[in-house]
Amino acid sequence: MLYYRMIIIPAIDLKDGLCVRLLQGKKEDATVYSDAPGATARKWESCGAKLLHVVDLDGAFTGSQKNFESIRQIRESVSMEIEVGGGIRDIERIDRLISLGINRVILGTVAIEKPELVKEACLKYPGQVIIGIDAKDGLVAVKGWVEVTRVKATDLALKMQDYGAAGIIYTDISKDGMMTGPNIGATRGIAEALNIPVIASGGVSSIDDIRRLLGIKGLWGAITGKAIYSGSLDLKSAIELTTRTT
Repeated sequence: MLYYRMIIIPAIDLKDGLCVRLLQGKKEDATVYSDAPGATARKWESCGAKLLHVVDLDGAFTGSQKNFESIRQIRESVSMEIEVGGGIRDIERIDRLISLGINRVILGTVAIEKPELVKEACLKYPGQVIIGIDAKDGLVAVKGWVEVTRVKATDLALKMQDYGAAGIIYTDISKDGMMTGPNIGATRGIAEALNIPVIASGGVSSIDDIRRLLGIKGLWGAITGKAIYSGSLDLKSAIELTTRTT
């Protein structure tokens, strides 16, 4: 049987129906990697991925999902589990994604602006609501990282845990897309503070970064985007490193 010490999660970021990566979340710094989201998803699944992280960037910036058809295409292309975030700011959009077959939805901005929606979603879809916490210098950033609040990331994570969130995705936005390695200290702090799964995001650039993340007790998973598109990290090798046969 396979045992995952930490699950490696490939990312697909969607902008205007294309697979892109942003530099530090800046929409003007987008690099297009593919015009076929479904084919990209199949590629990562063929490497052994069991979970795919999908973000509707247009939704994150505008608050209105723009890439639903691309998300549908991805869902129809693979059998692995899929989590989706970006612009999900009401229960109707959550309903629509869950009915499409999306396994988990990621709520970000609404965790600050509409916490009652988080409570409602967690009650309606137990185990299927993850909170995305994007932080800069330990403070939560919202609306596609455009606005930095005064809320501490750890405080928000604990609050969302109390609301019934199934897990936390923690992104250090100063590291995202920079290929400089993840913020180990901040990620460890979040993981140690919580009893629910924590997924690290931002900065993963090499197999050595994966090894460093493996040293964080209780870290459930790590998302990788730019590194697997640029080739600095081989997804299959990363998955093999974190997988053991028992």
